[in-house]
Amino acid sequence: MPDIADDGPDANDREDSEGRDVQEGREDRDDREDRRGIQSIEVGGRLLKAAAARGQPLPLKALSQAAEMSPAKAHPYLVSFCKLGLMRQDPATGYYGLGPLAMEMGLIGMRQIDPIRLATARLEALAEEIGHTVAIAVWGSQGATIVRTAASPAAVHVTMRHGTVVSLSDTASGPLFAAYRPESEIKAMLAEARRKGPADLARVGPHDSPRELPTWAAFSATLDDIRGRVMHRSVGGIVEGVSALAVPVFDSDAQMALALTAIGPSGAFDAAWDGAVSRGLTGTATALMREIGGRFPG
Repeated sequence: MPDIADDGPDANDREDSEGRDVQEGREDRDDREDRRGIQSIEVGGRLLKAAAARGQPLPLKALSQAAEMSPAKAHPYLVSFCKLGLMRQDPATGYYGLGPLAMEMGLIGMRQIDPIRLATARLEALAEEIGHTVAIAVWGSQGATIVRTAASPAAVHVTMRHGTVVSLSDTASGPLFAAYRPESEIKAMLAEARRKGPADLARVGPHDSPRELPTWAAFSATLDDIRGRVMHRSVGGIVEGVSALAVPVFDSDAQMALALTAIGPSGAFDAAWDGAVSRGLTGTATALMREIGGRFPG
């Protein structure tokens, strides 16, 4: 039987090796391209950003100025964007606005956003900023419910527990949600609380004594005030010496997605409508709404 000599890689082996080298070289170049990006796409993207920021169709000159480029430079990008559906040119006016694909992408992006997750990521920093315990509340089957908390950095602070359902009428979060829920739903909840009796009424003061729920007329006036201020506060509402302030976060459908609530000892808590706590909460809520594409009702 003849010996089979191994004289090194044959032609096929060499081709495979060379092919791998070429492929690896391409992947290296692709990686560099990924890091560097494609400049022409980034330049054209300025037109999309400008159109989104203005929120209405614009003539070529105004749109190109907003994107900081000449009309002659902007026009080829706009032609391509219109073909893709990212932009649309009104046949009557010639103005350019966002197209159907851009709108579809926006809707899909908003559906993928989890407001609670995004708010949770900001909670620790918010507690540090305002110096009080902060929480996220959502509307559940039994009312406003605490789902996330971040403790105050202060040595003396008030805590909140996950899963706590807060009072509909005497807290910061409860009436805030009620202001943006259907009136029939809130009326029914108040009626049910009265039917159940003192055990379910709001409790306040050092002796934890029951207090009557407000009449609908009084509570309705409170809800009107909340809608005007777009925030609510409670000073000694449930526990004497404890204050809270809450602001809403609305989603892309102008529905209240959650409440950001701060709570602390009344003596150290700035409950002013335009105070430090209010500014911290409002700033975070505004940033969240920008991130999720939220909009205010009305």
